[in-house]
Amino acid sequence: MSPELISILVLVVVFVIATTRSVNMGALAFAAAFGVGALVADLDADGIFAGFPGDLFVVLVGVTYLFAIARANGTTDWLVHAAIRLVRGRVALIPWVMFALTGALTAIGAVSPAAVAIVAPIALSFAVRYRISPLLMGTMVVHGAQAGGFSPISIYGTIVNGIVEREKLPGSEITLFLASLTVNLVIAAVVFVLFGGLKLWAQGSVAVDGDGDRDGEAASGDSGGGTSGTSTGGVSASGVSGGTGGTSRAAAATSPTAVATAAPARPGEPGPDTTRLTPARTATLTALVALVVAVLAFDLDAGLTAITLAVLLSAAWPEDSRVAVGQIAWPTVLLICGVLTYVGVLDEMGTITWAGEGVSGIGVPLLAAVLLCYIGAIVSAFASSVGIMGALIPLAVPFLAQGEIGAIGMVAALAVSATVVDVSPFSTNGALVLAAAPDVDRERFFRQLMMYGGIVVAVVPAVVWLVMVVPGWG
Repeated sequence: MSPELISILVLVVVFVIATTRSVNMGALAFAAAFGVGALVADLDADGIFAGFPGDLFVVLVGVTYLFAIARANGTTDWLVHAAIRLVRGRVALIPWVMFALTGALTAIGAVSPAAVAIVAPIALSFAVRYRISPLLMGTMVVHGAQAGGFSPISIYGTIVNGIVEREKLPGSEITLFLASLTVNLVIAAVVFVLFGGLKLWAQGSVAVDGDGDRDGEAASGDSGGGTSGTSTGGVSASGVSGGTGGTSRAAAATSPTAVATAAPARPGEPGPDTTRLTPARTATLTALVALVVAVLAFDLDAGLTAITLAVLLSAAWPEDSRVAVGQIAWPTVLLICGVLTYVGVLDEMGTITWAGEGVSGIGVPLLAAVLLCYIGAIVSAFASSVGIMGALIPLAVPFLAQGEIGAIGMVAALAVSATVVDVSPFSTNGALVLAAAPDVDRERFFRQLMMYGGIVVAVVPAVVWLVMVVPGWG
């Protein structure tokens, strides 16, 4: 058996054990990385740790730390109240506002994970307060980021267009942008319908007064994202809709942060004043604006910037810091970093290249095209979207040169397939959504994101292949 095949089988075993034995998948992946790296690939410790995502580790810790402080001092509640006023109490519009906001950020040049890091914590805090499925809100944020991700001035757009130019392939910047925008917009509309958006719309406007609650009931502390015990657009809340049931109730009752920021548990009971800007909230809002400016205007690292701002706020208001440190999503950090370290071992030993070259050697161009789209989707769900696009587009050059496959459609299909799956909890964007969700059962939310990501991986590559590749665009 080849080393590459062994490494893939070990990954399958890791998934099976983590699912059936409730062991943290990240810890299993670290052990697998050590075993496969040392015994199969003959890598030393440096080679194994080469795949450790140090930048993502800092992003996850820094962003969740900063927004834990924002939750502890009531800043996120103030932002939720302001958002409700902005849309005149129409809660159903908020997921679309978040979609548009992240899309605008990536379209003007923000790296997709940076845009998600900025928007997701606010969006998911809103979801908890107004009983919106966290799965709905989180996926709307990620798909919004990908919708704008291939504009001609965006990071993804310039990278892919540069690869196309370097490989001397026909290209169309506008086609690439519109393809990603359309696919993600359609997916967002489907998600909105399936995960409770129509019910939110049917509820009409909420009251926006005093503490910003929905007549005292919308902010009750047992939602954890808001679909427990109900059906969301035909999808049971116990399935993939995002409800968290009794676990979230217990968490909301015992978490210091939840006690500090939660709305009243009983209708009519006065809650925290979310309309007043205290010095701590003003400083936190200033820090959030500084994070946006630092990332977008000065191209600073989102994780390092966030953790620096969090430390400054902690020094000024240490009582909030004591609560916030415990709210950093450490289990999520272990899970994501462990899995990505193992994927790094796969890359180091050539497993990913091996799979891609095997597919590109198939003599049937259309079959090779759809398989490359699936490889891009599967690998990107665990690794860098940009990295996999940079590897797969050159691999597609040989059969594109034959003229049987349109280059413009193929490049667009590969780009969409490799990025739309970033809702996976193992990707940077999915990990940020998972880490940013307050007062939810994280294990359950992780399974929901993994299930949804699996559906996207299974369906979208075939659809984009059928629409973009089969007609022979370009």
